[in-house]
Amino acid sequence: MKVINDFKDYEILDMANGQKLEKWGNIILSRPDPQIIWTDKNMAKWNEDAEYNRSSTGGGKWNIKENIPDSWIIEYKDLKFNLKLMGFKHTGLFPEQAFNWDLIREKIKESKKEIKVLNLFAYTGGASIAALKEGASVVHVDSSRGMIDWARVNVKINNLEDKPIRFLVDDVRKFVKREIRRGNKYDIIIMDPPSFGRGSKNEVWNIETDLNELIKDTTELLSDEPLLFIINSYTTGLSKTVLENILYLNIENKHHGKITSHELGLPMKDSKLILPCGDTARWESIK
Repeated sequence: MKVINDFKDYEILDMANGQKLEKWGNIILSRPDPQIIWTDKNMAKWNEDAEYNRSSTGGGKWNIKENIPDSWIIEYKDLKFNLKLMGFKHTGLFPEQAFNWDLIREKIKESKKEIKVLNLFAYTGGASIAALKEGASVVHVDSSRGMIDWARVNVKINNLEDKPIRFLVDDVRKFVKREIRRGNKYDIIIMDPPSFGRGSKNEVWNIETDLNELIKDTTELLSDEPLLFIINSYTTGLSKTVLENILYLNIENKHHGKITSHELGLPMKDSKLILPCGDTARWESIK
């Protein structure tokens, strides 16, 4: 497991009874997490600014206990991110992905050449910001107009508006097929697919039936000397070995490199407890 220990603006303060108590900058939130199956009666002492409560009929809502801003900014190293309380418990950032942000930046630095990055299911743009910081050009694709707008804000607060990034509201599978026909190529490809979702025109996505075909298509977009192909997954039951297998079947016969996978985790403050936060797998070039 790769544990993120250097995210100064994010901490898990406590976790028990299906909830985690987190500090995001100066804001303390309580949110549900299905991995937290242990109990602790001291949870009643939590003093959060806002708590997300699930509904027995599905979904849920935020119970805001203290005045908090509509949005606020936190930092990871020299990267900045705009956060806000979203429906279905999200804040607009997955801090465990700092592992991949560092990796992307390292690969771009080492390359010493112009790098083209494709970020699919790109959300609010954490990986896009990391790539732009190192001088890469980025194509950022997501099916949600709201997420694209949010990513634009993140680019702005990092003072990267003059850097080469294209934002596209599109269904990822259709976009990839069009890029193949256009003959476009990328040195780094990142994808963070949901378990289920809908495209920009209500296209249905199911990771178990659609991921392999998407990766097969997307590998055709790799440049002649690619650097990196990353897949992230938060789908319960889809092991990191499955992700490795898909990368092996679709990339290994085309490009010389190595395949690695990790479970990602976030530590709890002053504790030995670690919260598992999904899996990441990657193919990367070998010098």
